[in-house]
Amino acid sequence: MSETTTWTVTGMTCGHCEASVREEISEIPGVTAVEAHHQTGEVVVTSDAPLDRDAVAAAVEEAGYALT
Repeated sequence: MSETTTWTVTGMTCGHCEASVREEISEIPGVTAVEAHHQTGEVVVTSDAPLDRDAVAAAVEEAGYALT
């Protein structure tokens, strides 16, 4: 069973930003898919189990952005 969670990320302004966020979040164990949309700031994450918010925040920060 998979879980889908939508997060809001600030600071994304282009496709490169989206790719950076997708890459970092994809490295979290259990993540199966990531969609990032700089126009809305939304990041939709599908995973095998619920994700720890701190893990997602750390991945987003590693990419240079902030989870709100």
